Amino acid sequence: MSPTIDRLRDALHALSPAHLELVDESHMHSRGTQTHYKAVIVSDAFTGLRAVQRHQKVYAALGGLMQEIHALALHAWTPQEWDAREGAVPESPHCRGGSRHDAGRPG
Repeated sequence: MSPTIDRLRDALHALSPAHLELVDESHMHSRGTQTHYKAVIVSDAFTGLRAVQRHQKVYAALGGLMQEIHALALHAWTPQEWDAREGAVPESPHCRGGSRHDAGRPG
């Protein structure tokens, strides 16, 4: 496991997840650095919240770590929603770039 994954995991424990899965998806992108992640978080903390509110909770828990992440495929569900999905998680989208670190972009 990478140090960044460990730090993400530590930060997200603030949400008391029933299930937490973190995947480094950087290999799927041209950058070659550890900046693309998928997070699957199942928590009662998301009960009654719209998707944007759930994401805001996750961003708040991650705090300054968000500055180190270019892309985060985020899946935030309640335990009931997770059970209904039977553990199925959508594939992450392909990165379309957009970073100052990408070739041809001003840095």
